[in-house]
Amino acid sequence: MISYNKLWKLLIDKNMKRQDLRNITKPKLSTATLAKLGKGENVNTEVLLRICKALGCNIADIMEIVEDNQ
Repeated sequence: MISYNKLWKLLIDKNMKRQDLRNITKPKLSTATLAKLGKGENVNTEVLLRICKALGCNIADIMEIVEDNQ
């Protein structure tokens, strides 16, 4: 299972909100994509790369694989 908790912590550390992230990515992230990220759902790798580029970070800085407890 994928967790984007690192992304949300990074935004907090940068004093940014989800809407700020949406606005700095080129092209802008859709609200549907932000909702998917918030729910820990799969998103396209292009989206992840756009986020990394906008935040100046590596993909490992925004996501991680966590063990599924089922």
